[in-house]
Amino acid sequence: MSIAIESVSKNFGQFAALNDVTLKVPSGELVALLGPSGSGKTTLLRIIAGLETPDRGSILFNGEEATKRDVRERQVGFVFQHYALFRHMTVFDNIAFGLTVKPKKSRLGKGEIRDKVNTLLKLIQLENLFDRYPAQLSGGQRQRVALARALAVEPQVLLLDEPFGALDAKVRLELRRWLRRLHDEIHVTSVFVTHDQEEALEVADRIVVMNNGQIEQQGTPSEVYDRPATPFVFDFLGNVNLFQGRVHEGTMKMGGMELASPEHAASNDLPAIGYVRSHDIEIERFAFDASSIEAEVRYILSVGPLVRVDLALLGGEESIEVDLPRDVADKLSLQVGEKVFARPRKMRVFTHDYQI
Repeated sequence: MSIAIESVSKNFGQFAALNDVTLKVPSGELVALLGPSGSGKTTLLRIIAGLETPDRGSILFNGEEATKRDVRERQVGFVFQHYALFRHMTVFDNIAFGLTVKPKKSRLGKGEIRDKVNTLLKLIQLENLFDRYPAQLSGGQRQRVALARALAVEPQVLLLDEPFGALDAKVRLELRRWLRRLHDEIHVTSVFVTHDQEEALEVADRIVVMNNGQIEQQGTPSEVYDRPATPFVFDFLGNVNLFQGRVHEGTMKMGGMELASPEHAASNDLPAIGYVRSHDIEIERFAFDASSIEAEVRYILSVGPLVRVDLALLGGEESIEVDLPRDVADKLSLQVGEKVFARPRKMRVFTHDYQI
């Protein structure tokens, strides 16, 4: 089922949670609503589910008006962050719940319900724990049961609100990969809310980056990461260094550093900020060209396969972080206090009006 959100706005008192949001989710796509707290992503999810009503705008399912449809008429499965399982019911009964409370005329027989629940237990790989209670399960297992319960009623749309937020890092990593495989198997149209950039980049077909009740950018994970449309998207997705300077006729100047900025060829001495990800900076012992800037090694930290180097730029108060592959860092054998040169490989320049 496709979803179309058309010019949706929602206020809570004086607070504008959503401001004229338009978004299309094609049938079978897995979309991440990504943004900081207060960006409007959960409000948008609840409006799709029918748990909130927009002040303005429309929600369409498969091209049909659904804005005023009751929650039960929308054929939506909702998975909450904190599972919301029935503590007094077994895993089997939790999954079967939505099937057993259907109206009598549309309710399956006991044998059909049992077969369906057993199929879902295999799907979530918990068939041996069917008689356990939620308190006897791990967080990851409870979240899988919550997902199976949502899928049991065969929703046309699956909505997940921070589904892995309550789990520890290792379980979260395992579960999001499992969700991606599951989606590839069942192809139900899915929208999930997250503030975890890595989670969205790994799991989603498409990412919708939200900020202050509006969509900043949407696209595939590679599009939003490699070609961020605004300073906010660049800053939100990954570890970023900022270089303050000026742009003049296609050249970004910051202190003694000069970098080509062809997208600003027509600019005439405008204040600008250069954005560079920490892994897109090289450290050298000699200046390569005008794009090199002198710095002092202030701190070195090994983080798994990466070595993070904190540099203080000479001639100013700015500092930057550089992430080096461990083999590169081993060859450089940097020392705290050493003078080096930093050279950005990729810099995205935004003038202060952010017009590119």
